[in-house]
Amino acid sequence: MAENLTLDTFKEKVFNFELNQDWKFEGDKPCVIDFWAPWCGPCRMVAPIIDELSEEYKGKVNFYKINTDEEQELGGIFGIRSIPSLLFVPVEGQPKMAVGALPKESFKKVIEEELLTSTKN
Repeated sequence: MAENLTLDTFKEKVFNFELNQDWKFEGDKPCVIDFWAPWCGPCRMVAPIIDELSEEYKGKVNFYKINTDEEQELGGIFGIRSIPSLLFVPVEGQPKMAVGALPKESFKKVIEEELLTSTKN
């Protein structure tokens, strides 16, 4: 299951924007962050895919969810204007944003190509 993040847990596990001007990932594994809201139909379609992937990639990739209704500051920091928005965060390098309900195969392709290849040396 994906872990729900609050402003405080986001700063601890992903990026402490209060301490760092430039992107500095705080985690030890790549992660996928799902910006969502409970009233959003496409978000509800993506939720079971996120949960399945969190099991498939357990121990390799962390999956987080941010409820943009409850955590409006985080949505604002990332310029979220459309949900679902998905942030793919490698251990090294800049995160990449995707907007819209992606099919499972698209998630897997990005995870394999963008997140896991960067951790294999």
